[in-house]
Amino acid sequence: MSFGHPLLLLALLAIPLAVGVHVLAERRRMPYAVRYTNLDVLAGVAGGSQWRRFVAPVVFLLALASLCIAVARPSVHRMLPSERATVILVVDASGSMQARDVKPTRLDAAQAAVRTFLNRVPKRVRVGLVVFAGEPQVAAPPTTDRALLVESVNQIGMFPGFGGTAIGDALAEAVRLGQQAIGTGGPTRNLASAVAAAPVPGKDLVSILFLSDGKQTRGMLEPLQGASRAKAAGFRVYTVALGTPNGTLTRGFNGFSRTIPVPPDPTTLRRIADDTGGEFFAAQTSKALDSAYAKLGSSLGRTPGKTEVTFAFLLGAIGLLLAAGVLSAVFSPRLP
Repeated sequence: MSFGHPLLLLALLAIPLAVGVHVLAERRRMPYAVRYTNLDVLAGVAGGSQWRRFVAPVVFLLALASLCIAVARPSVHRMLPSERATVILVVDASGSMQARDVKPTRLDAAQAAVRTFLNRVPKRVRVGLVVFAGEPQVAAPPTTDRALLVESVNQIGMFPGFGGTAIGDALAEAVRLGQQAIGTGGPTRNLASAVAAAPVPGKDLVSILFLSDGKQTRGMLEPLQGASRAKAAGFRVYTVALGTPNGTLTRGFNGFSRTIPVPPDPTTLRRIADDTGGEFFAAQTSKALDSAYAKLGSSLGRTPGKTEVTFAFLLGAIGLLLAAGVLSAVFSPRLP
């Protein structure tokens, strides 16, 4: 916590001063003899728990302390939504995403997790969607229209494209889309010109959330070349390796079927995250995947900042003052 006017915290010294004056007055109070005819009633009034007489004054002092802190304009440090933040979601839609080692399928689990992310990320943050298999395609440009994004997420798997997994090209496309979003990417270009363009640091304005369930099998760029593009642009890449090491996919043709192993490639995805300053997640269940996206939805698109909490301390002081008044009325002894 920090304060806009820290010197005003010296007002808190009034609290121990008030306590000291009260204690001194109690010690110097002269004893008085009281003549009262009904000793039983007097004993009932004077008796009871001694701590009750201190409750109201303590609550009043807490109210006074809250007021002293409020005038010093306190602020707390927290992660605040960024007005210019953009998150590019990149989702693998290759054939291996139909594997059922992650229930109900890898693709279904990924779609559910992305919807969870969209519910968690701040509404002011623009989100774009890139879907890829053998080549990347922009499914939704960066936008704050969550309904459009959810519709695009629901259609993942319906985008035509060559078979395979082009991790490097998908990263390059996400970088291009992110640069366009912050005004450093220029007009829409093909992949070759995007790779050749001189990068401009994005200063963490863009984050890329990349999900894949397999190794690279197609594409112009190697995965780490795509990561270099993101690093040069100043974009962190958060990667998710979806699937289990023993994941398989069954393919049938002319009455014959064969089982194809489709393990993820966590080593490459971890390297991409490390090289760009992002974070790596391994998701072998739909629950783990949803948890990863929920966590990222609560952190991406936010920057460190300060929020003033003066009003909270003022409300606290008012509440404590009211409580002190009520407690004083309840616990004060009354003579008949």
